[in-house]
Amino acid sequence: MTRAVAQDRYLNQEFGLIADFDGPIADVSERYYRVYHECLDQIQSDETSVRRFSKSEFWALKRARVPERTIGERSGLTPEQAQKFAALRRQLVHSQPYLKYDQLIPGAIAALERAQEAGIELTLMTMRRERELAEALSRFDVGRFFPPERRYCMGDDAVKTADTQDKPRLMARAMTELPSYETLWMVGDTEADAIAAASQDIHFIGVLSGIRDRPSLAAHKPQQIVNTLSDAIDFLLTSSLAPRS
Repeated sequence: MTRAVAQDRYLNQEFGLIADFDGPIADVSERYYRVYHECLDQIQSDETSVRRFSKSEFWALKRARVPERTIGERSGLTPEQAQKFAALRRQLVHSQPYLKYDQLIPGAIAALERAQEAGIELTLMTMRRERELAEALSRFDVGRFFPPERRYCMGDDAVKTADTQDKPRLMARAMTELPSYETLWMVGDTEADAIAAASQDIHFIGVLSGIRDRPSLAAHKPQQIVNTLSDAIDFLLTSSLAPRS
């Protein structure tokens, strides 16, 4: 089926897509890697023989859900140093000086444009705080795809617990405020996204452009696993909306 036909069908349906920000739209790997180096710089001692992972090695560990303390120990830190390393990482990774290293996932803007042109109503759901999200939306010029009433994030002063708890709460709130779509999907890159979608019986597409690898996503039984947001939009346009005989 051609894309034009898919778009015509979309315009005759109430179709919604909830997208995570980090992973499908923003690449956070450089930020995480720079924080990794900063934490090693601050925690290592003269007696410590540190072996720094390359970016690809480090990101593979993160995507496989290897704990921060383990990454620290594998980098040559003592168990005590690794504990401090993990605590410092939690303190720095979402701080303002490092957010500037985030980059757009290639093809994300074009994918959002295709979705919007097809009549898909887009909603954003992220664990970023309001001020962090506002800066990123402006810098990457993606706020135009998500009206303020279609943005779900953590408040600047909200107390975070765990993503796998906080995101389902955001999703529950969204379900009381969003239209009752005939068809609704979510695209994300983590177990928190999958759990949030499942909590409301929403179809979930996992993307491999973020912080989890295929086995980590597959464990949560998504309807589909694709490489990028662009692939997810293609899947929705060509599969979900294809005429059924």
